[in-house]
Amino acid sequence: MNPKKIAALMDLLVLTCSRQFRFNPRRVAADMRYKGTQGEGKHLVHVFKDIHTQSQIDLDSRSMAILREQHGDTPHWDDAEKMRYCQTDAEMDAEIAAKKARLEAATSSALYQNYREHLLSHFKGSPQYEEGRPVARDVARDLIAALSTANDARLAEFATQMQTQDIDQLAHLLLAPCHIERATWTATI
Repeated sequence: MNPKKIAALMDLLVLTCSRQFRFNPRRVAADMRYKGTQGEGKHLVHVFKDIHTQSQIDLDSRSMAILREQHGDTPHWDDAEKMRYCQTDAEMDAEIAAKKARLEAATSSALYQNYREHLLSHFKGSPQYEEGRPVARDVARDLIAALSTANDARLAEFATQMQTQDIDQLAHLLLAPCHIERATWTATI
């Protein structure tokens, strides 16, 4: 489908979701992506998918939006997700600011600074990358687990800053600055 038609459908989705569900137009525009059509004739719908949760909205020929609350065996559109889409612009700005602050805290943490090169070496495109090595997510998870067992002070400080003790979440947060650096590698290639 041509980009102008997709843009027009996205505008229609934004207006429809704002009217029907009181969703914030800015959130809909930022988080929804056009995926194509399903059905035929008068049963044809345009499908949009959330980039974070994979939840879907169908836009039918009558300009009605339908939340797909069940997709296969996976439930979608729980109350928390609906509330996230209803956030005000100020709440969205606060969420973005909090994420930026967490990223800056992770980047400047002693834990990240000490293991930065090691973590980056597990990403394709890194000068130190070697084929066949474990992926960065597994390396970060193993590193967090080993440091946790050793009661490492840098990890304790990092966990306190990130307000979590979950190993998977800490690994994800530790790798966030790596993803930013990795994006600069691919942008310069």
